[in-house]
Amino acid sequence: MKTIAFDTSNQPMSVALFDADRLVGEIETNLAKNHSEQLLLSIDELVKSAGWQPSDLNRVITSQGPGSYTGLRIAVTTAKTLAFSLHLELIGLSGLALLAGNVIANDTIVIPLMDARNDNVYAGQYRWRDGKLVNVVADQHTSIYDLPMAVNSQERVIYVGDWEKYEAVIKAQVPQAEFSKDNVPHARHMLTLIADESVLRTNEAIHQFNPQYLRVTQAEAEWQAAHPNVGRQNYVEKVK
Repeated sequence: MKTIAFDTSNQPMSVALFDADRLVGEIETNLAKNHSEQLLLSIDELVKSAGWQPSDLNRVITSQGPGSYTGLRIAVTTAKTLAFSLHLELIGLSGLALLAGNVIANDTIVIPLMDARNDNVYAGQYRWRDGKLVNVVADQHTSIYDLPMAVNSQERVIYVGDWEKYEAVIKAQVPQAEFSKDNVPHARHMLTLIADESVLRTNEAIHQFNPQYLRVTQAEAEWQAAHPNVGRQNYVEKVK
C-alpha cells in the first residue's frame, strides 16, 4: 500500500509519502507561501524521488478540517482530484487530531488549539489509550474563555498548537497546564492516526468528501441571514 498524505490547514505545509507503514520521504515548510503552488510540486517531488509513478499510489490522506478555509479547500480539492483520477482510497483526518499526535503521553489530556481569531479557537480533547489517540471531547469552534473542556484539576494537561497568545488565559483556567514545544502538524503522523476511527473525519465517496470547517463561512452566514426561513442544505450533487 503506497500512500501520499498532506496537511495545508494553516500556514505550515506538510507532505509525507509511505510504502506500507514505512515513511519514504517528507517535505515540510512553515513559510508564507502559496500552498496552491507548493503542494502539487511537493507531491510530485516525493513521488519522483521514490522512483515511483503517480499510478503506483493506492491511497491519499488529507486533513479535512478545521483550519484556514483556503488551506482546507486546497487540500481537499487536491486529494479529491488525486483520488478520482488515480482511483485512490480517500481518507480525511481531523486536523486537530493531527496536532494532538505531536504529544505522546499516557494518562494525559491533550488539547490541540487552532486560532480562529477574535478570541475564538478550534479545539478538541484527546487521550492515548492502548497506543491509539482517542478523541474524548469532539472538535469544536469555541471561545477561548469557554475552555477548559471539563478538565479535572488533578489531571495532567498538555496544550499543543496555537496556545502561545492564549497562555495567560489558559493558565488562569488550568494552573497545571503544560505546553508543547512542537506546535505544527506533521503528515508523517497521519498513517498512525487513521488507525483509530474516532479521529477520522470521513472515508466516504469522493464526490461527497468536503472540508469540515466546524463553523459556517461568511458567505453561508450572509446567505442564511438573507434567507431565514430556509434550512441548511447540502448542495453537493449526490452521485448514485
